Amino acid sequence: MNHLAKAREVFDVEIASLKKVRALLDKNFDAAVETVVEAIKRRSKIVIVGIGKSGNVGAKIAATLTSTGSTAVVLNSVDALHGDVGIVNDGDVILALSYSGESEELLNLLPALKRFSVKIISFTGNVKSSLAKHSDLALNVKVDKEACPFNLAPTSSTTAMLVLGDALAMAVLAARGFTQKDFAKHHPSGAIGRAMLLKVGDIMRTGNRNAVAGEKISVKEALLVMTHAKSGSLAVVDAHGKLAGIFTDGDFRRHMAADENLLSQPLKKVMTRNPICVSENSLAVEALKIFNERNIDDLIVVNVKKEPVGLVDSQDLPKLKIM
Repeated sequence: MNHLAKAREVFDVEIASLKKVRALLDKNFDAAVETVVEAIKRRSKIVIVGIGKSGNVGAKIAATLTSTGSTAVVLNSVDALHGDVGIVNDGDVILALSYSGESEELLNLLPALKRFSVKIISFTGNVKSSLAKHSDLALNVKVDKEACPFNLAPTSSTTAMLVLGDALAMAVLAARGFTQKDFAKHHPSGAIGRAMLLKVGDIMRTGNRNAVAGEKISVKEALLVMTHAKSGSLAVVDAHGKLAGIFTDGDFRRHMAADENLLSQPLKKVMTRNPICVSENSLAVEALKIFNERNIDDLIVVNVKKEPVGLVDSQDLPKLKIM
């Protein structure tokens, strides 16, 4: 058996299934987004129910919704009938997942859920199923076939359900005006939180580790300043102390090949003018974006007066755990 060929076949089947489900999106999706947004505005929540693989997919959808500011919880369909339905409140939205739409455990739960003033949105591959009929909105996730060679193991269908959940979460995020700062509040730990909550001023090198020199000093003197700061670059300032340029190890190597008297040359003749810089009050994630887009090693940090007050070295980012 060619394992790579089999893997590509699975990808092809599931990609085709996603394209079909994408084509099935209609006004019900718009209504579902609006229903969820209104519930979140009321400080209500999304309660997700499902059995088996659909339940596993539901747990991931709940996590995505919650991490993007839409409170969601998972309700076990069996335990719900033994007291856990108490998690449901009037005004909540029920997201019910069942590809067949005929899962007995889920259908048995519907009467208990309907005792509350809730809206039921279903993800199902059968819009004529019992689940769809008892839902306020039914979103169609019908696929032509599973990636399983026996067309039995939930594969394409669960992938479609998962992606539809992502689409719902992202559409709700956009509709609510959820921002990067809001996202950071929900991810205070890990690389995402650090990059989005920390400011450049919190991570920059300062003091003796921030190499700064006037544009009139010689290259030799500049190298000594850089060596003392253990830095690969130096911020060059004019007579008023404002950023005028940058001089780096790379600049030194490039000029050395063409100028025998380089060490005695003043910095203003060999520095790179108008260097890329960032404000000390910018978020660390903005500095990270500059590194990724501009392919540089060092980023000069300036204050409101355009005076260099620090340096962010790309080598420091892994240690700060924001990459």
